[in-house]
Amino acid sequence: MSDVKISVIMPVYKVEKYIRKAIESIQNQTFQDFEFLIIDDGTPDNSGKICDEYAEKDSRIYVIHKENAGAPSARNTAMDIAKGKYYYFMDSDDWAEPTMLQDMYELAEKHDLELVVAGYYIDTYYDDHNYITTELSQPDQIFGSQQEFREQAYRLFDLNLLYTPWNKLYSAKYINDHNLRFSNTFWDDFPFNLSVIRDIERVGVTSKKYYHFMRARAESETTKYRSDMYQKREEEHQWMLDLYKHWQIKDYKSMEMIHRRYIERVVGCIENVTTPNCTLSTAEKKAEIHKILNNPNVTRALRMAQPRSTYMKLMLKPIKWKNVNLAYMEGKFISSIKQKNVKMFASLKAKR
Repeated sequence: MSDVKISVIMPVYKVEKYIRKAIESIQNQTFQDFEFLIIDDGTPDNSGKICDEYAEKDSRIYVIHKENAGAPSARNTAMDIAKGKYYYFMDSDDWAEPTMLQDMYELAEKHDLELVVAGYYIDTYYDDHNYITTELSQPDQIFGSQQEFREQAYRLFDLNLLYTPWNKLYSAKYINDHNLRFSNTFWDDFPFNLSVIRDIERVGVTSKKYYHFMRARAESETTKYRSDMYQKREEEHQWMLDLYKHWQIKDYKSMEMIHRRYIERVVGCIENVTTPNCTLSTAEKKAEIHKILNNPNVTRALRMAQPRSTYMKLMLKPIKWKNVNLAYMEGKFISSIKQKNVKMFASLKAKR
């Protein structure tokens, strides 16, 4: 395996209902020259055992069992031993179309790319068997220079194509030459990708979609109340501002994208506070919302952002008015839709 073309890296934790489909979607790739590094991150269920069963029958699969330390640690553990020319990061509760690795590899090789960005599907389940699919992609493009990528990156950010690792193929040499690893933090994907694109030069985009991101399963981290969500969104916003400052990009389209994406996430932070899973009292929830509405970053973002849908324009009204009671009611409404009608929530979110 000294001449492996792609190292597929997948952390595993409490996904025994989904792991078989994830593994088999990699096994069934038309491109076969890969190693599959599966990191059992101390999972308490049978996920690790299931992975071992596949490894016994497929010599390309290597399972590493370690104490629980989170997905960033699991990915970094795999990267330290990976032999591939490229890295591909898989999540263990999702699955991929069979031509994904071949198409991305051929594109990277043809144009000597350090990063390939593909489209993907969001499959939002509203019961055990039915789901609504959102498709995200940008037209085929090989950026002619680092500056061209930076100037047009806002298009990719706007469709969530630069936030996640599983719609990308990474040059292992670029990653290791720049000593890049996943940060030990919740939502670690975004800071890793920001570190990758900060000084990258050769980037290509394919309009094809391969990866199926499975959303809205009950035990998913994305459905839980998070007491630090607002703090995390503020941190992410500053990361974006810092990135564009480093790039020396100040054009209107890029700045509008940054502030619009931020203010959309502020709506999510208000919903997070009002979710039934939040144990704060009503008074404490309103105090948190008051703090959010009076943040100078919110005021600046409202001046710059240009909402693209009537739905989002309506959602921003209480925030513009700094009306805590209306924002609280809005948050409860969104939370109710999110909990009781996942299909509607996914549709509204996709059209924001």
